[in-house]
Amino acid sequence: MSTASQPGPVSIPAPRSRTRQRSNYELYSWLFMRVSGIVLVFLVLGHLFIMNILDGGVQRINFAFVAGRWSSPFWQVWDLMMLWLAMLHGTNGMRTIINDYAERDQTRFWLKMILFVAAGFIILLGTLVIFTFDPNIG
Repeated sequence: MSTASQPGPVSIPAPRSRTRQRSNYELYSWLFMRVSGIVLVFLVLGHLFIMNILDGGVQRINFAFVAGRWSSPFWQVWDLMMLWLAMLHGTNGMRTIINDYAERDQTRFWLKMILFVAAGFIILLGTLVIFTFDPNIG
């Protein structure tokens, strides 16, 4: 048998590593995704059940319904938790995708900066809307 047709050793590039010290950031990030996902399932399913199924469904949702709902601190906190967890969960997932697929360090940096600024803006604006909502507009 001839060994000339057998391929040579395969060279696998080393994983990207920019940290000099060992950190558990990725472990905590992974754990956050699992915990926030479970909490989000309950928050979102509860939201959908209350908004779409109970007491007549979608037909009753209008400005007055939202004003009445957000007059209660319970519903403000519910919606705030749903907003924050969804945005942080999604941002963390996109951060992971950017780390996996952006090959150049500079591209990775700018994509993550755009992501973090956008997520921060949406979280800030959503929080502001929930806590400063005025039911007496008009």
